[in-house]
Amino acid sequence: MKKVLITGAAGFLGSHLCDRFIKEGFHVIGMDNLITGDLKNIEHLFKLEQFEFYHHDVTKFVHVPGELDYILHFASPASPIDYLKIPIQTLKVGALGTHNLLGLAKEKKARILIASTSEVYGDPLVHPQTEEYYGNVNTIGPRGVYDEAKRFQESITMAYHRFHGLETRIVRIFNTYGPRMRLNDGRVIPAFMGQALRGEDLTVFGDGSQTRSFCYVDDEIEGIFRLLMSDYVLPVNIGNPHEITIKDFAEEIIKLTGTTQKIIYKPLPQDDPLVRQPDITKAKEILGWEPKVERAEGMQKTFDYFKTLSKEELEKTEHRDFTSRNKK
Repeated sequence: MKKVLITGAAGFLGSHLCDRFIKEGFHVIGMDNLITGDLKNIEHLFKLEQFEFYHHDVTKFVHVPGELDYILHFASPASPIDYLKIPIQTLKVGALGTHNLLGLAKEKKARILIASTSEVYGDPLVHPQTEEYYGNVNTIGPRGVYDEAKRFQESITMAYHRFHGLETRIVRIFNTYGPRMRLNDGRVIPAFMGQALRGEDLTVFGDGSQTRSFCYVDDEIEGIFRLLMSDYVLPVNIGNPHEITIKDFAEEIIKLTGTTQKIIYKPLPQDDPLVRQPDITKAKEILGWEPKVERAEGMQKTFDYFKTLSKEELEKTEHRDFTSRNKK
């Protein structure tokens, strides 16, 4: 039985990766410091012999006994609320955490996949974004702690590949959604759905003309798995290329949830990308991958999940208002 270490295992994507690798017959070691993760996302796995969990911060030395075949590094805050609240930890997990896990992969002779992000493109001047685009990032802006952590992560990963011959993979993840998203993480979909479920008006930042492209979690996990098992070492975009404006998306949410709220507008946060759309040509050609789940189907599954949350979970939702922190 092959063994895989998944960091950020109690998070949104990490927990779905644990499920996928269990299904594929792996022995899965989950690791998380639970700053943004939640054990309830993986509690269904604790009864399984092929799953074990380490409560550990990867910015500290990482030790895993025995052989290890694969490492997937998904430990990082991934939402604006999180990385604006804990900016130093965000930088440390991208730098120190990645360094520790690359060292572990070198020691174990394991293949390692690093979770990067579309945020490496910043507020892009090229549309859609190809992997060859270097990005437009404000290094000292409030979002820079996340953007630059991920850019450094890619650089050190390629350095380990070139200098040590380490087997590395880099996935650039675009907006992903589905069950187990945190309702209070500040991202567009949980923010809108949380407001709808609480009977609040939906908050759109800017005039709503900015775009995003949303990929359902099952499709995202499939792309990540295929990339890990491929022979391709350079970054690959994994996301849904079907673009929608935030205003149109808010109207979709109102229709889906059957609510009567209206859309209200607030100032656009500093450095918030105006467009976001992946070019997935490489994923199609190299991995034979493209998303399959239509947005209407995926959004219904996501809304059904959020409806199961308790009243307490709904009420503790943190509002997605960054304007006071992001003034120039």
